[in-house]
Amino acid sequence: MKNDVIVKSWAELQEELFRDSYDASLGRFRSAHVFRGLSDAGYELKTSLMRLEGPYSDLERHLLRNFRKYAHRNTVSGESVWNLMAIAQHHGLPTRLLDWTYSPYIALHFATANLMRFNTDGAIWCVNYVKANEFLPTPLFNTIKEEGANVFTPTMLDTVCNSLKQLETLHERRFVIFLEPPSMDERIVNQHALFSLMSNARLLMNHWLEDHPELFYRIIIPKELKWEIRDKLDQANITERVLFPGLDGLSSWLKRQYSPKSLPYAHDDSHQDNVNGIE
Repeated sequence: MKNDVIVKSWAELQEELFRDSYDASLGRFRSAHVFRGLSDAGYELKTSLMRLEGPYSDLERHLLRNFRKYAHRNTVSGESVWNLMAIAQHHGLPTRLLDWTYSPYIALHFATANLMRFNTDGAIWCVNYVKANEFLPTPLFNTIKEEGANVFTPTMLDTVCNSLKQLETLHERRFVIFLEPPSMDERIVNQHALFSLMSNARLLMNHWLEDHPELFYRIIIPKELKWEIRDKLDQANITERVLFPGLDGLSSWLKRQYSPKSLPYAHDDSHQDNVNGIE
């Protein structure tokens, strides 16, 4: 891919993760990028809804309607569709949302957490979410500008459109929205998480980004670097024990910690990792 940067060392990786992070208007190092880590550089930015295959876009409204119907009413009663979708994604329902994080190290964790992909180059997608707003339809752009924000909340998005159907009719030009979920639990907070939302459920985000190369770059992590990166992240406490608070995260961390370096690699490419852990 044209915007790929192949790093050859831990030091080079640090430079790329924090590229262009200085904001002259603030006099601070505040990156305008969000990050998504993938254990296999060959993976596309495919949503969990897309992985259902078949007529997945037709199933979206049925999935959300039934999630609202059967979920505990204190969880979803009166929720906007955007809040509902974020909660559903968080609990494993297939949706059009994609997980991202503000933290380059958390993305790096998810690029190196799956030991079964240590024979494969990984990747981190780095997207300028501030510049991406320039492609929003006017009503959405004005809303975010008036709020003085760079990402939407469900409440902000509701002021312009309150349904998926309305979203798709806002503009015939395709666009992406970055949406901050409510702080439902420690997992969302610890992963410094947010979502992307395409205006059309059938549109792969990487295809849209390829039409707007000025918005992103992709760091390729050679397989030979993965063990060094993994061990250094563990020492820095960027682990499942922190990112997935509770016994499940603790068990995942311990399992990986005590797995031998000679662990046989799996060759089944039929599924992707649960990157960024929110899906």
